[in-house]
Amino acid sequence: MAEFFIEIGSEEIPSGYVEPALRYMKKELSSFFAKNRIDAEVPKTMGTPRRLIISIKGVMEMQEDSVDEFLGPGVSLAYDDSGQPTKAAIGFARGKGIDVADLTRKQTPKGEVVCAKVENKGRSTPSLLNEYLPKLINEIPFQKKMRWENKTRPFARPLHWIAALFDGKALEFEFDGIVNGIVSRGHRFLNPEKFKIKTLESYLDDCKQHFLLVDPEKRKKSILEQVQQLAKQAGGHIKEDEDLANLVNYLVEYPVAIKGDFDSRFLELPEELLVITMKYHQKYFPIWDKRDKLLPCFITVSNMPASDENEIKKGNERVLRARLEDARFFYDEDRKKSLEDFVESLKGVVFQKKLGTIYEKVDRITALAGILASQICPKKETQVRRAARLSKADLVSQMVFEFPELQGIMGGYYAVHSGEEAEVAQAIKEHYRPAFAGDGLPSGELGAIIAVADKLDTIIGCIGVGLIPSGSEDPYGLRRHALGILQIVLDQGWQISFQNTVETSLDLIEKEAKLGKDEIKNHVEDLFSQRYKTLLIGENFPYDAIDCVLSTGIDSIVDVKAKVAAFSDLKKQPYFESIAIAFRRVARILDKKVDGEIDPGLLNEPAEKQLYEAFLKVRNPVLGHLKKKEFPKALEKMGEIKPSVDNFFENVMVMAEDPSLCTNRQCLLRDISFLFSDLADFSKIVLKKD
Repeated sequence: MAEFFIEIGSEEIPSGYVEPALRYMKKELSSFFAKNRIDAEVPKTMGTPRRLIISIKGVMEMQEDSVDEFLGPGVSLAYDDSGQPTKAAIGFARGKGIDVADLTRKQTPKGEVVCAKVENKGRSTPSLLNEYLPKLINEIPFQKKMRWENKTRPFARPLHWIAALFDGKALEFEFDGIVNGIVSRGHRFLNPEKFKIKTLESYLDDCKQHFLLVDPEKRKKSILEQVQQLAKQAGGHIKEDEDLANLVNYLVEYPVAIKGDFDSRFLELPEELLVITMKYHQKYFPIWDKRDKLLPCFITVSNMPASDENEIKKGNERVLRARLEDARFFYDEDRKKSLEDFVESLKGVVFQKKLGTIYEKVDRITALAGILASQICPKKETQVRRAARLSKADLVSQMVFEFPELQGIMGGYYAVHSGEEAEVAQAIKEHYRPAFAGDGLPSGELGAIIAVADKLDTIIGCIGVGLIPSGSEDPYGLRRHALGILQIVLDQGWQISFQNTVETSLDLIEKEAKLGKDEIKNHVEDLFSQRYKTLLIGENFPYDAIDCVLSTGIDSIVDVKAKVAAFSDLKKQPYFESIAIAFRRVARILDKKVDGEIDPGLLNEPAEKQLYEAFLKVRNPVLGHLKKKEFPKALEKMGEIKPSVDNFFENVMVMAEDPSLCTNRQCLLRDISFLFSDLADFSKIVLKKD
């Protein structure tokens, strides 16, 4: 068994590119060895901005021999009456590279056929790798690839070296003019000397001498330990931030944490602005005190040693100070106006070319939010409309133009400065939530209402002009908006009609819409059903319980989840399957609409009389439970009718020759089905017997 090792060296690759590239290489190399019948251990991946590294131990030096079996023509066609091979057999054997005498026979479902067994002698692993590695390097997926100088093959950044070894010896291939070797390079500034690679262990030892910490887990641990220690010395702490830690981890090869300071007068700026400037623009770790208030200092992670710490510290402080000075200027300039003064400028900002300006969108949001408020919190309707009108005003402020991540947040600060009510300002600040997976929801009722109105307007508007999500294409984030609406409504527990809300939003966008109302509604319902299903599956509800409830449609978003929960609990009961089978029989026999009322006088069979009496007994209690949203009790009560349903189907012919009897029995089954039709479609339930 041998060790395979490869290091691809380049200019600094963007931080977000490294991990996906390593995952891809690990997956593809594992697949390559498996497909080529070569045993190998699990690949170990390592990487820095300048190098992608894979090491695989326990690799077979030769691929295993194999025998391929090919089926040919039928025996009757392959041999003549005297048993001699025909042209068909001779041609088949020649095509497989064997003698016709070596053909065997095999019995198949289509009869006996001739069979050719072709032995494949295993090739050496190095020869296979020499052919494969250039393809692997060429196909590493980066978000953006480029070509440099006279190179013909694109890569994330210019390649400088490739070191691929098998059993300590260099493989023989080249990629875009770069000949593979066994030499790596040290840290660009601290020790750029070349060094030879022999094994993974010797490579890691040499990396220490060349100021390289190539193991990302060890590097990340070192970064966090240094950062936490410096924060503690400054009298504060850092908050857990996995995204920032991962980003910084792939910016350096030799991490050195350095604390910097900034003028405390900048703490007068909005906290979110300071955090965004430090984290997202500069990749700094903010430091917080015991009360979770920002301290006037930060921690940067350098790729240089502590000997240059003072110069690095001053350089980073100068950069941050310049950014914060700009931010202060924008902040002061924006506050010379009231937030209302910005609204008129929204007429010059296009939301979407087919849907008009942001100003027009604000009008729609305000109208829809006002209608929602009249149903949810009538006393706050005026506040909701005010917050909705001002919700997008900060988009034309200088601060948001420079820092787009602060949209909504700055609007909240400017609303307070303009004398708006605190609840209005909070709603403006939160109405974009949730903006991404894992983001928080609006904490207040006003913000939640505006968030729903804003997201629903975007969904209805985009679908209305034909911008429908398909496959991986969703440029306007409609799936994310739909999921956000579901999460908000569930969090708030609103009992509002989804269908009526969609209708209202449709009326507001009617002039711009290119599709018909029914078509838009169908697309919207499909979108929300898909997102709701994803949400519920994520909460570990059975998929068939989800399907059977969603099949009845979405009107009360809150009730859908409660029904799914009730069905999920019912599925755990030992008697569930027999109940489900009974209700499925009721539903399936009603293949078309049945008109009319039940005539008790036409119930002449004991079994149908018994079913009718059982139905009357449970009807009002079931309806009462449904009205009170007591879905588990409603399902439990429905189950009492199950024996009568079974008895009915065993002893009564529904499709009787007498039309009046037939219709009357169908009416009885129809009314029974109405009891559970709003709860679920039992045909979607998966039973063990299925």
